[in-house]
Amino acid sequence: MTSPITASSPRIEPVAPRPRILVLANQKGGVGKTTTAINLGTALAAVGERVLIVDLDPQGNASTGLGIGRVDRKVSAYDVLIGSALIEDAIVPTKVPGLDIVPSTMDLLGAELELASVPRRSHRLRDALARMPRSGRMREDSDKEREMTKRPYTYLLIDCPPSLNLLTINAMTAADAILVPLQCEFFALEGLSQLLRTVERVKTSLNPRLEIQGVVLTMFDQRNKLSDQVASDVREHLGDKVYRTVIPRNVRLSEAPSYGKPALVYDHRCAGSKAYMKLASELIRRERDLRKTAA
Repeated sequence: MTSPITASSPRIEPVAPRPRILVLANQKGGVGKTTTAINLGTALAAVGERVLIVDLDPQGNASTGLGIGRVDRKVSAYDVLIGSALIEDAIVPTKVPGLDIVPSTMDLLGAELELASVPRRSHRLRDALARMPRSGRMREDSDKEREMTKRPYTYLLIDCPPSLNLLTINAMTAADAILVPLQCEFFALEGLSQLLRTVERVKTSLNPRLEIQGVVLTMFDQRNKLSDQVASDVREHLGDKVYRTVIPRNVRLSEAPSYGKPALVYDHRCAGSKAYMKLASELIRRERDLRKTAA
């Protein structure tokens, strides 16, 4: 891959305080990244946060998993990145109160080529978010929705494709921190080391504030000794960066997207849903501790 990391010109600063921006990234596919974006976003909304998911994966699984059909993706993340639309015009409400999404389309597959010669190509998403009103776009559908959209977003989750390409670099450049879903399998640490090197390069060249917010162990099978061994190895290498909450292998988590629903809506009592609620609670505690430390 030709690295899109380049020296940046003066950046655009937001005119108002931003939501906390977390990017979910892992260059390996099938690790539960999109599942985590959907269900963590739903869990955060369930406890009173207002959340916006930005779907940067051309496959659009986060959009599909939240029930956003192709016909409803008139304006997408692609339009935002190439500069033909404002990000607030791409926001689509989901059926989960307090959770919105900027949907994806297959057009994103061509974004890297189209942006190859564009100035600040690694900053396209960052610049778009800097201009976005904190509350997104006001809606007129109902009194309840109008009231909801007066509240500013508190969390913005960016779902990345399973590769370290220009889309992922844009997400990292825009983010405050990275949340890494890590499957409990043999090659987990090998892939993680490559991702961490990319994070350091982005931090050095494009986004000095970028940090690792945490690593979430996914697809954990308590009957499998390998899952325990991988979890132990990851905790040994990364210590407190690894969340205590682990996401189990769960059929309901796999079924829910085919119904266009987060697992927490599809079956809130299943083990996967309960794990994501615990993860949201742990994330909020971490964020609170980080703010205290920064202060």
